[in-house]
Amino acid sequence: MTDVTSLYMRLRERARQIVSRLPPPDFYRDENTAVSFSESLFESTPLVADLRRSVAALLEDDFGHGWLHARKVAIDAGALMHVEGRAAGYSGEFLRRRTGLAHCAGLLHDIRRKRPEHAEQGAACARGLISGYAFSPAEIEDICIAIRNHEAFKPALSVNTREGALVSDCLYDADKFRWGPDNFSDTLWAMAAFARPPLSEFLRHYPSGMERLARIKTSFRTATGRKYGPQFIKLGIAIGEELYRVITAEFADEI
Repeated sequence: MTDVTSLYMRLRERARQIVSRLPPPDFYRDENTAVSFSESLFESTPLVADLRRSVAALLEDDFGHGWLHARKVAIDAGALMHVEGRAAGYSGEFLRRRTGLAHCAGLLHDIRRKRPEHAEQGAACARGLISGYAFSPAEIEDICIAIRNHEAFKPALSVNTREGALVSDCLYDADKFRWGPDNFSDTLWAMAAFARPPLSEFLRHYPSGMERLARIKTSFRTATGRKYGPQFIKLGIAIGEELYRVITAEFADEI
């Protein structure tokens, strides 16, 4: 019998082949300036760098929501903040600071990913962690509510300020961007390698997983997320559908 870990590594490689044939989402072309701005700040801002070192030990890479996921979410959340913030009239140091808050929320959003009610528990953990950093009480509240509100298919807490709501919405959308190609190149396989289900069980849950993926398409919260997010999901659905055909045809003996 094939080792389960080896099987999912083979499936990951086939999935990555499918992903590689598709174009990247338009967001990274159309908003390249915002993404580059966000990445530069993410790498150069001392406060974010300090938090990265603290968070590294809390991120569990074996479940698909570790450092790679957190970094991508943080940078895309910052890029969304740059686009949406400029549209809202933010500029200069205020825009840079709000982008940094989006980075921090992205870094911290999955620090309790394996726990029940992980968004709520993550927000509570984050509050204790960042209380010793140079954040104002209002900034801490914005970061923690964003973490609390990032989970799909659950009602979001209301946010008292427009700038706080924007941190929350940018984090949500950046996290849901990952439900596109990233889900099939990385996240799904890390979760499968952790849980190690038989392939028959994996396939039994596949249709419901695809249904959840389709439901994300209409859940994006920012104007930029609503513009580009559905394409991420459309790509994810196309990859998932092709992968299902590959599994049932090429891996039939493993089912």
